[in-house]
Amino acid sequence: MSLTFFLVLRSVAERAAEGTQDGILAASATAMADSLRNVADGVTLDLPYSALSMLGSVGQDRVFYRVVVDGQTLTGYDDLPLPQNIPSNGEPKFESLVFRGDKVRVAVVSRTVGNLGSLIRADVAVAQTREALEATSRRITAIATGVGAGFFVLATLLSLWAAQSALAPIDRMTASVTRRGPKDLRPVTTDTPRELVPLVDALNSFMSRLRASLLRTEDFIAEAAHRVRTPLATVRTQAEVTHHKLTKPEHKAAIREMIRAIDESSRSAGQMLDHAMVTFRADSLAKDALDLVQLTVEACNRLAPTAELKDNTILRSLPDHPVTFHGDGILLQAALLNILDNAIKYSPAESDVQVRVTEGDEICLSVTDEGRGFGGVDISRLTERYQRGSNVGDIVGSGLGLTIAHDVARAHGGRLSITENTKGQGACVSLYLPR
Repeated sequence: MSLTFFLVLRSVAERAAEGTQDGILAASATAMADSLRNVADGVTLDLPYSALSMLGSVGQDRVFYRVVVDGQTLTGYDDLPLPQNIPSNGEPKFESLVFRGDKVRVAVVSRTVGNLGSLIRADVAVAQTREALEATSRRITAIATGVGAGFFVLATLLSLWAAQSALAPIDRMTASVTRRGPKDLRPVTTDTPRELVPLVDALNSFMSRLRASLLRTEDFIAEAAHRVRTPLATVRTQAEVTHHKLTKPEHKAAIREMIRAIDESSRSAGQMLDHAMVTFRADSLAKDALDLVQLTVEACNRLAPTAELKDNTILRSLPDHPVTFHGDGILLQAALLNILDNAIKYSPAESDVQVRVTEGDEICLSVTDEGRGFGGVDISRLTERYQRGSNVGDIVGSGLGLTIAHDVARAHGGRLSITENTKGQGACVSLYLPR
């Protein structure tokens, strides 16, 4: 686009400069033609030097002329070529050509000299080199280009200002929404132009539907956790009572399989609901002031009866002072319970489970057991859903416990570390949280 503008501008400048030069050349040739006189012995010319000096005043160009009478050069440069088809009505004819190695512009005027009895045609040609023409053309082009560039810059600045003014309401609305927390689903009330009112109304309507959907999801998770776990616990209790009343080994074996299936279903349903809760709450993470020591004590107390059924001992190595952390207590407790429950479940009877809370560059909550370890499986994949060790097929599990702990750690800007027990058989799972 800019190249096209420059070429058009250059063409217009050249035509304007050429038109100025043609006017002067035509006036000079006409003045010389008007000075031709018919005398007894032929045609004479009183050369008007003012005409040539007028051409010389234009610039440093050289001027040439030639007067041809009846096909013969009367005066001037005999080798100056004349254009073809010169009008006989006195109108000037212009042509650009090369003369003595220079580009020149030629104007020719034809006159008829003499009386009715003896008419002689005379052609008067005046030529001038084109240095001044090209200099004028360049000067006009430069000035026009500068003016055009100035207007372009001005137009660009005005366009940017207009665009920023038009987008300012959108920027204000964007900033208003961006500054909000994940739980803030209030309607947007920022002043906006009429054109943006439908967009704001649509956004407010969407947030209202989203808020209602999130509330329904939270209610559903809580209700589902209650309605799934309670019936399964009731069925398991009844199955255990029935198991004690039976005497035939085959009936007892059948009931034990049923109890195992109930346990597996209860655990899977519970962990799936826990995982859904973690996914839901991670988007609106609470930032409550928590004592991680107290949180760990509560988790150990809740699972102490489960450990006692296998004669496992939960050993606690905890600081004697509170360890404060700002986070979501429900999610952190779910992570700790899943890690500790895994350690108890996979530990042999009459073994120890070590629980530690340490402080350093990070806060570390670790659980170490003396169980089976991971059986050579790729440890990095154990945080994926439904992934379990290769040596625990005979133990009820859903493969979601470490996934839940991993998601909780990430939601709090921390990480989950899974390693083998460095002091013997078993595993060590550590939840690292930023200070």
